[in-house]
Amino acid sequence: MNKTAICELLLFVSGETGLSLSELSALTELSKAACAQQIDHLKEKYQADSESAFTIIETAGKYKMASKVEFAEILKNYAKTPLNQSLSKSAMEVLSIIAYKQPMTRLEIDLLRGVNSSGAITTLRAYDLIDKIGEVEAPGRPSLYATTEFFLDYIGINSLDELPEINEDDFAAEKQRLFTDTDLLLEEELED
Repeated sequence: MNKTAICELLLFVSGETGLSLSELSALTELSKAACAQQIDHLKEKYQADSESAFTIIETAGKYKMASKVEFAEILKNYAKTPLNQSLSKSAMEVLSIIAYKQPMTRLEIDLLRGVNSSGAITTLRAYDLIDKIGEVEAPGRPSLYATTEFFLDYIGINSLDELPEINEDDFAAEKQRLFTDTDLLLEEELED
């Protein structure tokens, strides 16, 4: 088998983790120097091929296949498509709260949810679904968050006025029922 193809295959399947020269050497039974030569050959091959979107990068002592810099904008747009975003339940909950009650601070969201929301807020900002729109004139100057135009695109509406109406009393009752059910389950587990 072609040694370059084997190194290329291993770098491909290692994904974001990548492989060090030692790992690549152990997997291919080639010397580290030979593996380095194969990697250099792949880098040159990708650089010379204008029809290839790939390159090899080295970070933290590991080699990884990556896309060429000129494709960054295409990948950024691809990553924003709703089909490629998987939000956790907590992120969806935070997004819903912000959508209906914006602008809001993290503390206000935390108080509504009863748990810390900073991780979900970070995720939602990374996906460009919410953004910081200002600060509250208060000690610590907490950030105010609101949905973005991309959020409207993400859920397929033109304005926040198109959000479905919710009955706050029904919502509060459902949340209370969920907490009660969770408390009962925890009590049962503790008794067993």
